[in-house]
Amino acid sequence: MSPSWKSIVQQKQAARADAIARTRKQVEADTISSSDDNVYLHATAAEIVRRIESGEWTSVSVVSAYIRQAIRAHEATNCLTEILFEQALKEADELDAEFASTKRLRGALHGVPVSFKDQFEITGYDASIGFTQWANQPSSSDAPLVSQVRAAGALVIVKTNVPQTMLSFECANPVFGRTTNPWSAGAAHTSGGSSGGEAALLAQNGSALGIGSDIGGSLRIPTAYCGVYSLKPGAWRLSNQGAKSPNRGSEAIPSVTGPMARSVEDIELACRLLFGAPGPAHVLSPSLPYREPELPNKLRFGYYTSDLFIKASPVCKRAVLETVEALRKQGHECVEFEPTLAREAMYLFVALTSADGYKTLLDHLGPDPKESSLFLVTLGPKLPDFFRHFVSWVVRSFLGDEAFATCLRLSRIKSTKEYFKFVSTRDGLRKRWYEEVWMKHNFDGIIAPVQASPAVPHGTTATLSPLASATILYNIIDSPVGVIPVTRVDPKQDQLTDEWKSGPGLGSRILEDGLYRAKNAPYNPEKMKGLPVGVQIVGKSFEDEKVIAMMKIVDDALGPRGMGPSAWVQK
Repeated sequence: MSPSWKSIVQQKQAARADAIARTRKQVEADTISSSDDNVYLHATAAEIVRRIESGEWTSVSVVSAYIRQAIRAHEATNCLTEILFEQALKEADELDAEFASTKRLRGALHGVPVSFKDQFEITGYDASIGFTQWANQPSSSDAPLVSQVRAAGALVIVKTNVPQTMLSFECANPVFGRTTNPWSAGAAHTSGGSSGGEAALLAQNGSALGIGSDIGGSLRIPTAYCGVYSLKPGAWRLSNQGAKSPNRGSEAIPSVTGPMARSVEDIELACRLLFGAPGPAHVLSPSLPYREPELPNKLRFGYYTSDLFIKASPVCKRAVLETVEALRKQGHECVEFEPTLAREAMYLFVALTSADGYKTLLDHLGPDPKESSLFLVTLGPKLPDFFRHFVSWVVRSFLGDEAFATCLRLSRIKSTKEYFKFVSTRDGLRKRWYEEVWMKHNFDGIIAPVQASPAVPHGTTATLSPLASATILYNIIDSPVGVIPVTRVDPKQDQLTDEWKSGPGLGSRILEDGLYRAKNAPYNPEKMKGLPVGVQIVGKSFEDEKVIAMMKIVDDALGPRGMGPSAWVQK
C-alpha cells in the first residue's frame, strides 16, 4: 500500500527540519557573530565576488553567514523546501582551496549563495512543487541554469516554496505549507507567487541571488510584495529546461525563467552570465548573448495607473506617480496613456489557460487537498454551460460588469478549433499593442503598477485571483519587464477616496468591490502599513538589456528609500 498524502507531508517536513538542524550545529559553532554576518548580508552578489577576489572574504565565511540567515528567514516565513546547506559548505571549501592555489575566480558568481524556485531540478533533490505524488523522486541531473551558475562558482544553498500548481499568487501547498510575507505584521499577508518562497528569502537576505519563473506574474508579483528586484525576460532568453511544470506542453503562453535579486546590479550580473549560455542541443531557443544597450540621454516613458480591469489602489497609483516625478526631475519625458487592450489580454489568458478545463494542471493533485487559492481560477469549467452563460448574462446585464462576465464566459473547455482561434487572436493583439502603443507613442519604456494592491492577506486569492491581470498583459504580448521597489504603504497617504467609487479608470465592479468595498476588504492601509510596493518597467521584445538599463535609471532617480540588502536590518 502506498503511503497516504499526510504521511508523505510529515516525512518531507521532517527531512527538511533534520537537514536544517544538522547544519545549524555546524554553522552556529563558528565564532562569527550576527553583527559580523551583516557585513556579508548587506553586500550585493557583485560585491561578494569582488571581496572574495581581493582576498578580504572567503567563500566559506560568506556562505556560512547566508545559511545562518536562511535558517532565520525560514523560521520566520516558512520559505524553504529542499535544503542543500551541507553540499554548499563542502563546495565553498573547495572553492577557497582552488582560489588559494590559482588566485583566479572560477567565474562571475564565485562564492555567491544562490537559491532556486522548487521547480528546478537539482541532482539528488526532489522537485515536487508541493505535490505528494511528485515527492521522493530525486532528480538525476541539474537543470541547465543550475549547471550554468555552478560552473560560474555559485553555491546553491536551497530551493524555495511555491503555490500548489503554481497558477496562483498565494504561496501555499499541502507538502511544505504556507509562506508568509516577511514585512507583514503578524504574518497576515502572503509573500506572493508563484516564486513566493524565493522573494521572501531574498527580502530577508537569506540568499544573494535567486532564480524563479513567470507565466502570469510569478516573478513580478512576489518581487513587488516582498520589496526586491526581478526581471521577467522575453520568452526563451533563459533556459526553462529542467524546470518542472504541471502543465507541460502548454505553449500558448510560454513560461519564462528570470533572476530575482536585491539590486539592479545583481539582475544585470545574472543576465550577463546567463543570456546566450548554451543549453541542451535539442532545445529550440535563440542563443542570444547579452548585448550592450544604447539609450538616448532623454528617455520617453509611457505610464498608467489603471489597466481598466482593476483600478490600482491609492498606494500602487502613488508608486507609479512618484516614479514618474523622479524621472521628470532627471529630464526624462513621461506621458500618461490608457492601456485599452489590457482587458483583451486578460480575456485571452483565461481562454487559453482553461482550454482543457484545467484537467492537466489538476491531475497532479492526486490525493492532496486542493488549496483555496485555486477556487475562482478553476471554477468556470466546472459549471454547466447553461448555468455559466446565465450567470455571465446576469453579471453583465444587472451588475454592468462586462470584465467579470467575459472572463466567466471564457473559462471553459474548448475545441481544438477554438483553441487555434484564440492563439491567433493572441498574435493579433500583440500586433495591435505594438501599433497602438509602441509605434504610435514612440515610448522607450512603460511604467505600470505591478498589481492593483500591495501584498494581500492570506486567502484573498480564493476570490480575487484576477488581480494578476496587471502582470498577465505582458505575458500575452511577451514583453521583458523589470520590477523595482518604490515605496511602502503609509496609512496617512494611501486611504481610499471617492476616486475609487466613481472613477476614472474603474474596471470590474465585482472585483473592485471585493478588493476595496467589501466587509473586511483586503485593501486596508492600516493593516498593510510598511508593506513594499513596486512598479513594472516594460520594454519591447528582445530589448531585455534596455529594460535593465532603464531599471538602473529609475532606481537611481528614486534615490535612497530603504530598499536593497540593508533594508531587512532596518526593519
